[in-house]
Amino acid sequence: MGKSSKDKRDAYYRLAKEEGWRARSAYKLLQLDEEFNLFEGVARVVDLCAAPGSWSQVLSRVLIKGEKFGRAGWEEKQRETKRYVLGLAYKEDHGEKAEERKPRENVRIVAIDLQPMSPLEGVTTMRADITHPSTIPLLLKALDPDTYDPSATSAAHPVDLVISDGAPDVTGLHDLDIYVQSQLLWAALNLALCVLKPGGKFVAKIFRGKDVDLLFAQLRIMFEIVRVAKPRSSRASSIEAFVVCEGFHLPNGFKASLDKPIGTGIQPPTKVQPPREKTKPSRKVREDGAIEIDLGSEEEEDDHDDVEDGGTRWIAPFLACGDLSAFDADATYHLPKDRVSLDPVQPPTAPPYKRALEMRKHAGGAYGKTKGQAPHEST
Repeated sequence: MGKSSKDKRDAYYRLAKEEGWRARSAYKLLQLDEEFNLFEGVARVVDLCAAPGSWSQVLSRVLIKGEKFGRAGWEEKQRETKRYVLGLAYKEDHGEKAEERKPRENVRIVAIDLQPMSPLEGVTTMRADITHPSTIPLLLKALDPDTYDPSATSAAHPVDLVISDGAPDVTGLHDLDIYVQSQLLWAALNLALCVLKPGGKFVAKIFRGKDVDLLFAQLRIMFEIVRVAKPRSSRASSIEAFVVCEGFHLPNGFKASLDKPIGTGIQPPTKVQPPREKTKPSRKVREDGAIEIDLGSEEEEDDHDDVEDGGTRWIAPFLACGDLSAFDADATYHLPKDRVSLDPVQPPTAPPYKRALEMRKHAGGAYGKTKGQAPHEST
């Protein structure tokens, strides 16, 4: 299939090339920001599994260049529309626009991936393994190169946000893919615990499965708010979603370290929950004629009780992100006949299939011959 065919099948792939993004995944982060206002008060960010760099590109354009996307961009459009409707003077002065586009102070963005990544303005890139303890000193040095202490195990100046769009090479075996993805998420979380400041945010890709609610409940040990989001740019046919965690806090007795990851240093709860009575389903008719049905539960729910404290099973809120009038990631769109398909903004620097292509070329092409070479004569 050619480029124009993929443009028809994937509107966000086409749109990313037209708007200068390295990958269509940039719209996932933009739509998450539109829903949760992720970048408010953020100046220091760590981007895990960053290649090819579309999420780092969003961070660079928002934090360093001062451009507005997501919720900030939507609010700006609303203000412009209001000024236009009310007949107020529409400001077109370029000097004023330049003042509005202000970069944030003390911005620090570090991107980590096993694959090489092309440079981005204001982004420090690292080739490292987020599952290995040796990555922590490298990350701490990249965050604070002037004040780095080799003996430190946590950041001297913690970061505001840690994001991860990493995913394994899927096999098609959903149970295996979900398990490997969960281990990648745990690796990202363990690293985030070493650099996040209290109250910080964590955003990561997940694969939804039958036991994913256990993962959400475990994340609540570290974060006050845990929500799950599905951006409109993420295909509905995909099992991927994004967990958005806010209000970071470490449990008592736990010290973040990749040598001793989550589960090896958390003290069990000291308080013992008394047994609770089961409630039966009930049916009540209100004064307005409406009927309220309470299905009951085995345990009464307490606002402060979590699963680990013996409370009821907790289900993470699930939200859809993105304007309903935006492109449908699963739809196919017709293109004008005179349209010219664009090349990707950033071709892969080290694709996993590069070695296979080199071996095929060395062997004489896909069928034992290359373009311009005469076919082998039969003997």
